[in-house]
Amino acid sequence: MTTLGVLMMAYGTPRSLDEVEAYYTDIRRGRKPSPAELADLVRRYEAIGGVSPLREITERQAKAVEHVLNAQGETAFRVYLGMKHTEPRIADAVADMRRDGIERAIALVLAPHYSAMSVGTYHEQAREAARDGGPQLYCVNQWHLEPRFLHALAARVEEALRLCKSPEQAMVIFTAHSLPARILDMGDPYVDQLRESGEAVAKRLGLAHYTFGWQSAGRTQEPWLGPDLLEILESLAKEGYREVVVCSQGFVADHLEVLYDIDIEAKKRAEELGIQLVRTRQMNDDPDFVRAVADVIERAKRDAGW
Repeated sequence: MTTLGVLMMAYGTPRSLDEVEAYYTDIRRGRKPSPAELADLVRRYEAIGGVSPLREITERQAKAVEHVLNAQGETAFRVYLGMKHTEPRIADAVADMRRDGIERAIALVLAPHYSAMSVGTYHEQAREAARDGGPQLYCVNQWHLEPRFLHALAARVEEALRLCKSPEQAMVIFTAHSLPARILDMGDPYVDQLRESGEAVAKRLGLAHYTFGWQSAGRTQEPWLGPDLLEILESLAKEGYREVVVCSQGFVADHLEVLYDIDIEAKKRAEELGIQLVRTRQMNDDPDFVRAVADVIERAKRDAGW
């Protein structure tokens, strides 16, 4: 039986505080952070326990998806994990596939919504690595409307609302990682896709109060997409809201942007404003999410004619 490869790509995270500077430098395309910038990032990691759980979660996601795919028995799948900013790199994963004799592979980023500045850059790295010697890649651009993904997202919003004293009056804020605002002039689908998945969840649950916002913007001179989550909390407080549910739909695992930016920074601001903030559980390697990703890969296999 021929084995079909799956190139599962993720952002990556430092494995210890000693790796933070190299990681930050990689994100900044080789520009080292200033001592103050580095100290601030280290402080954030220390606040969540010294290291992000993202690496372990991503590894568990990959293993779980491979298990579900192979349980079908029709095709043999092998999942290879490639990180954008840490080891193992995307190019390393492609080289491993080639070494193992993988001739065809589905390339998937663990981010449901497409942007040329995010998912697109992963695919560029993968295609470049496979240019000489393969494997042949079928790249999945987006999967934000995958039925099982929307079901999992809706279930988490519903669960979070049950933790509110007055769920029918709580505001649900769908968030995602901000990107430079210039994507709006590029015809990039990122903003529209985030609204599509959020609207789909809101329709499923019959939400009366929901909005969209951004978080974790980069610290650069150019404008980033807004409004920021902290700004939205301030506006909601003025409007009289006392409970909010934050659904970070653009993320699929617990990591710094969730555990610090929402659980610490945003919750602190909410408390100062007299608002109770409840965050939806992340997908991590929960079976419902794993099955959703497997569905995406199986559909891609059919679309590719493999």
